[in-house]
Amino acid sequence: MLKNNGFFHLKTALALLLIAVIFRTAVAGADRTNWKRQQVDLRITGGSRIKAISYPQDKSRPLFGKRVSRRPRALRKKTITVEANSQLTPLAPGATISVIANVIESPPISGFVPWIVVSATDARLGVWEVDAVPTTSVIGNYLPGSNPQSDYAVGLYDTGAAAHIMGDIAAANSGIFGIDPHSYPYPYITDNMVEILGATGSSAYVWVSQPIGLFIDGLCAIDPNGLLTDNSGMVGETNVSILVGDAYDSPNLPTAIGSPMSVYFTASFRNDRQITIFHDNNQFTAPEAHFYGSYDPCIPNYSNTIYLELRPTGAAAAQYLFDPFDPEYSPLTPSIIMAGLTGQSLFFTDRTDLAHNNRTSTQKKFMVDTGAQISVISGAQATELGINKADPNFWVEITDVTGDTIDAKGFIIDLLEISADPEWLSFTDIPVVMLDVTSPEGGTLDGIIGMNLFVEFNLVFRGGGLPDYGGHTLEFEPIDYHAVCDIAPGDGDGKINNLDLAAFVKAWLATPTSSNWNPRADLSPVVRDGRIDSNDFSVLAEYWGQETTP
Repeated sequence: MLKNNGFFHLKTALALLLIAVIFRTAVAGADRTNWKRQQVDLRITGGSRIKAISYPQDKSRPLFGKRVSRRPRALRKKTITVEANSQLTPLAPGATISVIANVIESPPISGFVPWIVVSATDARLGVWEVDAVPTTSVIGNYLPGSNPQSDYAVGLYDTGAAAHIMGDIAAANSGIFGIDPHSYPYPYITDNMVEILGATGSSAYVWVSQPIGLFIDGLCAIDPNGLLTDNSGMVGETNVSILVGDAYDSPNLPTAIGSPMSVYFTASFRNDRQITIFHDNNQFTAPEAHFYGSYDPCIPNYSNTIYLELRPTGAAAAQYLFDPFDPEYSPLTPSIIMAGLTGQSLFFTDRTDLAHNNRTSTQKKFMVDTGAQISVISGAQATELGINKADPNFWVEITDVTGDTIDAKGFIIDLLEISADPEWLSFTDIPVVMLDVTSPEGGTLDGIIGMNLFVEFNLVFRGGGLPDYGGHTLEFEPIDYHAVCDIAPGDGDGKINNLDLAAFVKAWLATPTSSNWNPRADLSPVVRDGRIDSNDFSVLAEYWGQETTP
C-alpha cells in the first residue's frame, strides 16, 4: 500500500471492498429515437442509483409495476428441468432432473428498500483488539454533540456492502466528526483515507473511522414525532471501524450497514407491513424490520428456504487491519468479514439457473444484495444466454457514488430459477440490468439477486454467525393478500367486502402526512409511492368478494 499525504491508496482492495461497479457498456451510436424516458430513483449495487429508465414507446411497459395478477398465496406450480450437477448426483454429465417450482410471473424492475435506523456510540476495545463484537443491546455512550433521539441516521440494510458506510451529513449528526465537524483532528476519524472507484473510472476519498459502536433497528423504532425514544430493540456491534464520507471528496455516499453486521444477526422484513417516517426533510418508506440474535424465539418462522454461502469461504471474524508501527494503532481499513488473505466475504445463492431463447446458464452463484432494488447479470452471462446486446429492452442512467453518470443496457430474460427448499423459486420475464460487477473472489460476479424479486414476500435473513459454519439462509413466505386487504378497522373477519372498501375510500389519495392516512390501505407491494391511489385499489379489486378463514 502506498501512503501519500496521509492517504492510503487501496484502489484495488476497495474496488472489491465496496463492490464498486465498473460498467463496460458502450453507448456510442445507440439509437433511441421515439423512446420514452422516465425519471426514477432506484438503488443498484455499490451505492449507485438509477436516475432514469428509457424504453420504446411502442412497447408495453413491464418494468414499473402493474401485473395482471398477483396471487402469491396460490403460486402456480410447474415442473422444471435443469441440468444435473454431476458432483452431487449419480446422474451422468449432461443428464437432467425435474423439480417442482413456485412461479412468479413478470416481477417489477424495482424492489423494496430496507431502510433502517442507525446510531453510534463510543464502544471500543483495547488497541490490540481488532474484532467487531456483536451485541443485542446498546453499549457505550452516545457521541458528544449528538442527541440520540433526533440525530440518528437512516441507512440501508445492505448485504452487498462489504463494509459499513456512513454519509458525511449522517456522520456529522451522529457526532463522529466531533462537536465541531469543521475542526481537525476529528475525534472518531483516523488520519487514513481510502480511495473508492466509481462507475466511470473517477474516484472519491472516504475516511476510515476509529473503532466505535454501531446499532440498528427498523423504522418502527421511530415514534410519531420522528424521535428515537426507545432503543430496546436495537442490535449492533462494538469495536467496529466504518467508512465515513467527506463533504468535499465523497458527498454522495449513502449510509449503509453491510455484511459485517448482517452475518451476526437475523433480520425480518415484513413487506405486508410498510412503515413511513420523515427525517431531515426526507420521507422513507420500508418494510417493517426487526433484528434478532440467532436463537431468539421471536424470529418469524417461514416455510421456504434459500440456502446461502459466504464467499470467499473460510470466514472467521469481522475485523479491521492496522499498522503495527503506528503508535496509535489506528485502523488502516474498515472492518470487513475476513476470509484468509482475500477477505471481504459476501452472501451468495447456492445455485441459480437462467434460460433465455432456448439457451440455458446453469449452476451459477449470484450474490444476494438487499441494498439493490434491481437484479443484475454480467456481460458473460448475457453472452451465454444468447442475448442480443445490440437490442436492449430498456436503458438505465446510473449515477455512481462519485456523482458521475453512465448508461447501461437492460433486458427481459425468460427464466430465472433459485434453488430453494422445499420447492424451487422460479421467475419469468425478469427485467435485469447488464453490468460487470467486481466479485470478492476475483473476476466479475455472475449476477446479483435484487429485492425486485421479493416484493411479494415476507423475508427472514439469517446471517449464521462467525466463524463460518454455515447456517446462512434467506427464508420467505408469500404475502397473504386476503389478510392484507381486510383493512377495515377492528374488522379481521376474513372477508373482503364493503367495510374494507369504505375504509379504503376514506384514505383515498392520502399520504403519510394526511389526517386520513391509513397504512393498511397502502396495499401495492410493487408501486410503493406513499400514496393511496389506483395502484392500491387494483389489489383490493383483485381480492374483492373473497373469503378466508379468520
